Amino acid sequence: MTITSALVLFAVIWFMVLFVVLPLRITTQGEAGHVVPGTPESAPDNPQIGRKMKITTAVSVVLFALIAGVIVSGWIGVEDFDIFNRM
Repeated sequence: MTITSALVLFAVIWFMVLFVVLPLRITTQGEAGHVVPGTPESAPDNPQIGRKMKITTAVSVVLFALIAGVIVSGWIGVEDFDIFNRM
């Protein structure tokens, strides 16, 4: 695995984890009872972006280590996904 492919793999994992973590524990302004003028009631009251970025990074590092380990070890390769026997 080259450095470029490792960076791309980490970026893909990071963004996928981010999109899973973002909607967790969201309280809307309508639920909190105070809506800022000019925003919809469904806007988050306190999104805690910094905390979610830290959680995303921690989970992504663990997943990246597992996935990169499997790729580098050769335990699963491209040939395992060759259903038409072209390789």
